[in-house]
Amino acid sequence: MTYHYHDESIVKNLPEDTVFVFGSNMAGNHAGGAARTALQHFGAVQGVGRGWAGQSYAIPTMNEHLQQMPLSQIQHYIDDFKIYTKNHPKMTYFITSVGCGIAGYKTEEIAPMFKGISHNVIFPISFRPFVERALPKLTRHFLRTVFTDEVIFSSPDEDITTTLDLSENEKSAARIILNTQMYPTDSNGRDRNFEISDILHVLNGKIFDWQNHSEGSMMFGGVILALLELYNINEKDFMDVWQGEREISPPKPENKARRKPR
Repeated sequence: MTYHYHDESIVKNLPEDTVFVFGSNMAGNHAGGAARTALQHFGAVQGVGRGWAGQSYAIPTMNEHLQQMPLSQIQHYIDDFKIYTKNHPKMTYFITSVGCGIAGYKTEEIAPMFKGISHNVIFPISFRPFVERALPKLTRHFLRTVFTDEVIFSSPDEDITTTLDLSENEKSAARIILNTQMYPTDSNGRDRNFEISDILHVLNGKIFDWQNHSEGSMMFGGVILALLELYNINEKDFMDVWQGEREISPPKPENKARRKPR
């Protein structure tokens, strides 16, 4: 599904049929960030930290003690919001970066929770790759720009992708790849270390030279694994793109199968 997006600049007014959606706390203390904007300009009410008020809608991301809520609890409130948008289809909902400010969560942790919401929403542009998977074409330039020591081994809090020679969609894809958890179990219950070692074995000596599956090689292998799953490709496809022999279009949203066998 294709949604509308805003550029995340501060807004102080919206059309009458558009609701300002912001992250809140259960105490309804709207003292900062988008919550303060909601209080000053969109009818949010002090002491009301959940649901509709005026021209605003509050999604709790912090508890009554102003402490970060668990993601599972935030998902519950976002699911309530999804139902609300479905039941009020004549309204449009201007969604801010809920939970990504004072609450301290990352975009890639919050944005996917909104997937499948009704069409009458306007997302922050940073949510786009996580709700649409708006991936770029996989090219040699993209791979060789992303697969460098400076990028792979950058601090998790350092958005080094902003300095790369990539389009905005390519930067978004790089952030997804680099922030994908590398070591949960897969659909067969195997540890990801097994899969990563397998990938390293296939690629070793062909496009990279790994030294005894060191920590560094495992990091590179984890990023490659994330890329293979994101694009539903295998190691042979990866090598073809790396060597400039072909380019690969992103998978269609309905084709979310496990990655191709080699």
